[in-house]
Amino acid sequence: MFSRALRLTCGLLACIAIGIAAFLITRSEQQISQRTASLRAFDQQARDASASLVDARVGQQAYVAAGQGVAFWFGKTAAAVQSAADGLTALRDSSSAGARTAVDEAVATVTEFSAIDKRARDYLKSGQQLMAGDVIFTEGSDSAATAVRQIETARLAQHQAVEVEVEAHRRQEVQTAAVAAAVVVVIVLLLIPVPGGRTAETGLAITSIGPAAAAHSDEIAPAAPAPVPVASSNTHAQGSVLKAATGVATDFGRVRDLDELTQVLGRAAEVMDASGLMVWVGSATGGDLRPVLAHGYSAEMIARIPPVPRSADNAAAAAYRSGTLQIVLSRPGGSIGAVVAPILSADGCIGALSAEIRSGGETSESVQALAAIFAAHLAGFLNSTPQTTDVSEARAATS
Repeated sequence: MFSRALRLTCGLLACIAIGIAAFLITRSEQQISQRTASLRAFDQQARDASASLVDARVGQQAYVAAGQGVAFWFGKTAAAVQSAADGLTALRDSSSAGARTAVDEAVATVTEFSAIDKRARDYLKSGQQLMAGDVIFTEGSDSAATAVRQIETARLAQHQAVEVEVEAHRRQEVQTAAVAAAVVVVIVLLLIPVPGGRTAETGLAITSIGPAAAAHSDEIAPAAPAPVPVASSNTHAQGSVLKAATGVATDFGRVRDLDELTQVLGRAAEVMDASGLMVWVGSATGGDLRPVLAHGYSAEMIARIPPVPRSADNAAAAAYRSGTLQIVLSRPGGSIGAVVAPILSADGCIGALSAEIRSGGETSESVQALAAIFAAHLAGFLNSTPQTTDVSEARAATS
């Protein structure tokens, strides 16, 4: 039995870990919101600059249109060009390195358009309508169209840069949550009482009652000598399991691809004493489950497994439907037992983790707890990685 002070200390440490993780994730979400807002502003500025260039091109073409006031269109075109130049300056100040190159090219093109507009005006002032029209409809139109394309290129480059930054923040959030969860899991596992310790404590209270004492119930039988406390043989084994489980939980937060996840699943199988692990993921419609990742099974075997309907009468489908852990008991001389833990996310159950357990260990609370913990870590990885439900793409690793 752990002291109250130790339990309070462990609880405080768990709260601190959760609080730090919540603070870091909240700050990351604020940064993502700021970047998203700046991207919307960038898009609006890019659209405004493109619209100004279109107005400038239309106004320039009106120079040589019959019945139009040239003086009016001179001023309107100059204002549109100036608006486009100001918009590009604002874009350059808020653009990423990749987008800034395209913005600089657009600035140079707008400068060229201004020079072309000046030539067209000079032709008009000298009465050379034909020359002015040739410059406007060839060089002017091409320059304006080129500048609009360059602005669109800058906008797409800015989107890509923001998407990369947001993805990095998301990965950091998953890692932070995984580390906090690992700390809490370790603390919870450390506070689980050792079964051997409870047996020893109960044994101290047992007294031997002989036939004579049974015949005279009013007499108090002498207490047997207290047995010498025996150190539990499970202490070292449990410490090794906790240490290994902590390492696996930590490595879940560092996984970057399916190959690394397969390796971590192999270590999880060793900790649970499982002969095989299989990750099932629900389809987009939620109508069935498909195996997407496995340890302890061959790739040919995985490829032959058909999709499991949600309504099927088996442990995987039951865990997927109910979102609760399922246990399949082993049979003497027959099939081995299994534990199936649901993979739960904020949107509900997205799959299941099935483990075939050796030596009847499926009834162990520790094994069931480890299955639930590893399933929780898989939920974080699957939410941050594009899921595949094609059986032909399932990855299998052998022990």
